[in-house]
Amino acid sequence: MDQNDYLKQIYTHLQDGIIVMDQERRILMMNPSAERITGWSEGGHVPYCSYCQTRALEPGEERCYLLAKREVPYFLSSMPTYEGGLVEMEMSTAVIYENAAQKRQEVLLVLKDLTAKRKEEEARLSKMVLQKTLEGQENERKRLAQELHDGVGQSLYSVSVGLQAIRSRTKHQEEAWGNYMQEIVDELEKVIRDVKLYSLQLRPHSLDRLGLIPTVSHLVSTLNKAHPDRQLTFSYSQVSHRLKPALEIHLYRIIQEALHNALKYSQAALMEVILYREGADLVLTVQDNGIGFIRDRVEEGLGLKHMEERAGQMEGRLHIRSLPGEGTVIQVRVPYKEAEEHDTRTVGRRPHDGPEGTSYAAGRLP
Repeated sequence: MDQNDYLKQIYTHLQDGIIVMDQERRILMMNPSAERITGWSEGGHVPYCSYCQTRALEPGEERCYLLAKREVPYFLSSMPTYEGGLVEMEMSTAVIYENAAQKRQEVLLVLKDLTAKRKEEEARLSKMVLQKTLEGQENERKRLAQELHDGVGQSLYSVSVGLQAIRSRTKHQEEAWGNYMQEIVDELEKVIRDVKLYSLQLRPHSLDRLGLIPTVSHLVSTLNKAHPDRQLTFSYSQVSHRLKPALEIHLYRIIQEALHNALKYSQAALMEVILYREGADLVLTVQDNGIGFIRDRVEEGLGLKHMEERAGQMEGRLHIRSLPGEGTVIQVRVPYKEAEEHDTRTVGRRPHDGPEGTSYAAGRLP
C-alpha cells in the first residue's frame, strides 16, 4: 500500500469527522464519519454552531469563531444537523489552501462527537449518586437499628422486668388478675422479639462486627425459626472471614431481598444461599424450588431492579433464571475483594474459626 492509499484509509475509517470547506463554508469534501455525525453532505454548507449564531461580532469580523480566531486549537459547541437537532462537538480548524489573489481559501474542519463521552460521564455521575444514596440509606438504617436495639428494646425489656416483679408479688391475688398480668407479659415479650427482628432487618450489628458469613448464618437461622414449614440453608466455600465493607452490605441486602421474595411469593419448600470463590470472582447464588415466574411479567416491587443496582455498585452483574414450575435462581458474580487491615472491625475470635462451609453442588434442589 503506497502512502496515498494509506492516507485514504485513515481518512475513510477515522472516527472523527473530516470536512474540507471553502471561504463560504461550502462543503468540498467530507469523510463518512462527518456525514454520519452531522447528516450533512458535499455541496451543502456548514451551518454556524450554537455559539457563533448568537455571539457579538467586531466590525468586519467573521462570524465563525474558529475562522476568526485561528490561534484557537479547538472549540466546544453544538452543531445543528440537517434534521434540526444539535450535536455536541469538539471542533478545530486549519487553513490548508489559500490564494489571496483569487480570494480562495480551503479550510480543514475536524469534528469530534462528544455525545458518547457525555453519556459516559452522565452514567458515571448517576452511578456515583446511586452509591451515595445507598450509603446514606445504610447509615440511616444503622442509626435506626441502633436506636431500636439500645433505646426501644432496652426500655421494653425494663418494662417487662417490672411487670414480672409485679406479677410475682400479686401471684396470691385473684386468679383472673394473675392471668391478665401474664397476658401483658406475653404480649410485651412478643413486641421485644419484633423489635429485635426489625433491628436485624434494618442493619444487623454482626455485619459490622463479625462480617457477612456469621450475619447471613444468623439471618437464615432466624428465618427458619419464623417459618418452620420452610427449609432455608446457607453454605460457603473459599471465602475470607472479612470482605470489603461495601461488598458485604450489598451482598447481604441482595440475599435479604431474594429470601424475602422467595418466602413471600415462591411457595418454595427449600431455599438455598450459596457463596463461593471462583478464580478472581465471588459468586452468590440464591435458589429455590418454588413456582417460578416470567421476568417480563413481574412487578418492579419485587426489588429485582434494586438487586441489579447493587450488583452494578460492586462492578459485577446479576443473572436471574426462572420459569413457571421450575423454581428461581438468582446469581451475582462480582470481583473478589478482601477487607484491608483498617477495614476489619472484628474483635476477638475470628467468626470462621472452626470447619469450613460446604461447597456448591449442582442439582441439590429436588
